[in-house]
Amino acid sequence: MANQKGGVGKTTTSVNLSASLWLSGCRALLIDLDPQGNATTGAGVDGEAVQGSVRDWLLGRADLRSIVKRCPGPFDVAPCDRDLTAAEIELLGMERREYRLRECFGLAAPMASYEYVILDCPPSLNILTLNALVAADSVLIPMQCEYYALEGLTALLDTVDQVRHRANPRLAVEGVLRTMYDPRNSLTREVSRQLIAHFGSKVFRTVIPRNVRLAEAPSHGLPAILYDRHCRGAVAYMALAAELVKNHVSAGA
Repeated sequence: MANQKGGVGKTTTSVNLSASLWLSGCRALLIDLDPQGNATTGAGVDGEAVQGSVRDWLLGRADLRSIVKRCPGPFDVAPCDRDLTAAEIELLGMERREYRLRECFGLAAPMASYEYVILDCPPSLNILTLNALVAADSVLIPMQCEYYALEGLTALLDTVDQVRHRANPRLAVEGVLRTMYDPRNSLTREVSRQLIAHFGSKVFRTVIPRNVRLAEAPSHGLPAILYDRHCRGAVAYMALAAELVKNHVSAGA
C-alpha cells in the first residue's frame, strides 16, 4: 500500500482491507512499515507496549512469528513503534539495503499460512518504501481525486518502473483506489474520469466515500467493519476485498 502523498487513506485502507479480507475468509497479515505506527494503533495494538516489532525483525533480532499479534480485527499485525525510524537509518548503512525485507520474508516460516500480506508504507519514497516495493508482488495505490494527487501518482509510477527494471521484475500495479470520494465535487468527477481513461481496468470499481465512521474507528482501535459494520465506509471496504479476491481468481483462471 503505497503513496508518497500523505492523507490519502493509505493506512485506513491497509487496516480496513486487512479486516475485510479476513472476514471474507482470507487470512491476512498487516505489516506496519510506517514509523508513525498508525496502522498498529488503528488495528488495536499498542506499539509502545509490544515485545518485539518490525524493527527487530528487519534487523535480524527477532523472527516474524515472535512479533506478530492477533488484533481485534480479527487479523494479524506485525506492529511497529517509533524505533522504526532508527531502523531506517541502520538500513542505509547495510549492503543490499533495498533487499532486506525480501530476504526477511525468505526466512519467515509462517508466511505460507497467509493468503494476503499487506505492507503499509510511509508517506514518502524512502528506504522502507523501496524495501516494500522490492519485496512485493504488487502495489495498491490509494489516492484522492484531486489535482496534486495526480502529480504524486506520476512520481510513484516512475519509481515502480525503476524497481521493476532493476530489482523486482514481477512487481505489478494492483490498482488505483479512489478514496475520500465525494461525487458532488466536480473536480473529483473530472479526476476520476482521467484516471479511468488512463488506467482503465486498473482503477478499482469500488470507491471509498468520505465517511465520519471511518475517521472515528482508529481512535477506538478498531477497523470500521467492527466499529460500525453498517456504515458506508465499512460496506465499501468489504466490497473492495471482494473485488480484489475476484480479480485474483480471474487472473489465476
